[in-house]
Amino acid sequence: MLSSEEKREMLDDARSASRRENFRAAHKIDNRSLSFDDLLLFLENIQKIFPPFKISRHITHTKFNKL
Repeated sequence: MLSSEEKREMLDDARSASRRENFRAAHKIDNRSLSFDDLLLFLENIQKIFPPFKISRHITHTKFNKL
């Protein structure tokens, strides 16, 4: 279940005109026309945005997880 803050953030995001336009533009893209090479190029560009991160070998104990 979402907290009050998470609900507010989702509603604020839904009210954003620029966010709405981004989703409309993405919806218009015909994904069937993308080739495997296009997908690989996309994944390479995503990797450039997110730098490598340190892998922790310690166990993380959690009690409440949200997906």
